[in-house]
Amino acid sequence: MEANKLKFLSRFVLVAFYVIAGVNHFINPGFYYPLIPDYLLFHVLINAISGILEIILGLGLLWKSTRTYAAYFIIAMLIAFIPSHIYFITVGGCIENGLCVPIWVAWLRLLVIHPLLIWWVWNNKK
Repeated sequence: MEANKLKFLSRFVLVAFYVIAGVNHFINPGFYYPLIPDYLLFHVLINAISGILEIILGLGLLWKSTRTYAAYFIIAMLIAFIPSHIYFITVGGCIENGLCVPIWVAWLRLLVIHPLLIWWVWNNKK
């Protein structure tokens, strides 16, 4: 497959990933609330803003005129989510009545998957 087609496919999957993730904040908000650290207030508002931003910024990757800005804001958003990943690790990777994974998976999300997401967005900024 030639490079332009791979870039297009990568961007298309990235857009779909963020739009679907953003919509899921509204379809399944109960999944996200427990992942928001207790020390943050307004979990419902944080979840809604995160969902809206994921949808808008994901769509922003479609157009060349907004792509770079959208990518930078997605990276900023991913960095802003790091405290949530750390919180998830501090509770042992298991939220009561919520997501429960082995602690190594929680670490994998923070140390491998999160940087890979940032790298993926960075490589789709132009």
